[in-house]
Amino acid sequence: MKLILISTLLFVTSFGFAQNKVLSVSFLKNDGSYVDIKDSADYFRAVTEPDSGSNLYNITEVYKDGKKKLIGKSLAAYPQRYEGQVVSFYKNGVKESITTYKNGMQVGAKYEFYTNGKTYRVTEFPDNNDPFNELNNNYLIEANYDSLGTPSVENGNGYYKGYNRNFNAIDEEGPIKNGKKDSLWRGTFNKGKCTFNETYKDGALVSGTATFEDGGNATYTKLREVPPQFKGGVEAFYQYLGANIRYPGEARLNKVEGRVVLTFVVERDGKVTDVVVKTSVSPDIDAEASRVISNCPNWIPGRQFGRNVRVSYSVPVSFTLGN
Repeated sequence: MKLILISTLLFVTSFGFAQNKVLSVSFLKNDGSYVDIKDSADYFRAVTEPDSGSNLYNITEVYKDGKKKLIGKSLAAYPQRYEGQVVSFYKNGVKESITTYKNGMQVGAKYEFYTNGKTYRVTEFPDNNDPFNELNNNYLIEANYDSLGTPSVENGNGYYKGYNRNFNAIDEEGPIKNGKKDSLWRGTFNKGKCTFNETYKDGALVSGTATFEDGGNATYTKLREVPPQFKGGVEAFYQYLGANIRYPGEARLNKVEGRVVLTFVVERDGKVTDVVVKTSVSPDIDAEASRVISNCPNWIPGRQFGRNVRVSYSVPVSFTLGN
C-alpha cells in the first residue's frame, strides 16, 4: 500500500490530477510486462477517472524520474483501449510518436520522431476495425527520413530504412512503391541473431528466408510473425473459460467480485506454462483463475521467421455474481 500511495502522489504532483480520482497505478518494464515492486519498474502507469462530461479514462505514464512518457485516453480502465490522440515521449522530453486510435486500434496517420525531434517516418493505417493491421503489413509508409531530415521516402515512394529503437542499427530496408513494400527487402532481428531476405509484391510478403545464429535456416510466406492462437480463436478461448471456471464457494458467499489479471507463456509446442497472477482479487479466486488457465488445452504455437517461438500473454479473467 505504501508503494501505491507514493506513486499516486508522484502522478498527482507531476500532472495535476488532484481533481481526478486515481483508480490504479501500475509498475512496468520497458517490454510492457508488469512487476510488483516499484524499484524494479522502468516506468509507471496511472489510470484516473474520466474528466467531467467524458466517458474516457485518463492514461498517463511517467519515467522513474517523473518525466512524462505517455498521455492518452482510453475507453476502459483495463485493459486499455485507446481513443483519440495518444502522445508518447522519449526520456529527454522530445515527442516519440503521435498516434490516433479508434476503439483501441490505430487509424489514420501516425507520426514518429528521432530523439532530436526530427521526423523519422509517417505511416497511414486504415479504419477497418482490424487489430492486426501492423502485423499483416496492412498499412502505408508515406514518408521516411534520416536524422538530419533528408527524405528517402516521399509520397509513398522511395527506399525505406527502418531502425531499431536506439536508432543505431538498421532493422530492415527495401523499396517502397505507392506506400507498400515492394521487391527485395533485407534485415536483421533480435540484435543480429537472425538475418532475413524477403520478396514483396504490392505490400504482400511473397516469400522469406531467415538464417539464425545456430546455423539453421527457415522459409516462410505471408507473415514474418504469427501470434499463438487458441484453437477456434479468441471467442473459443473465452468460451473455454466460461465453461470451466467455478466460482469459489467462500467468495460467492462473501459476494467477492473482481478481475484477475494473469500472465502465461505459450511454449513452442503450444503448451501453456508459467501462469502468474499479476493483479489479485482474493486467494481463492486467484487460484481458480490460475487453475483454469494452467489446464488450458494446447494452443497453436506462435511462429517468427518460420520457427515456433515462446510467447508471453496477459489476460484478464472477470468474476461477477449475477443478480
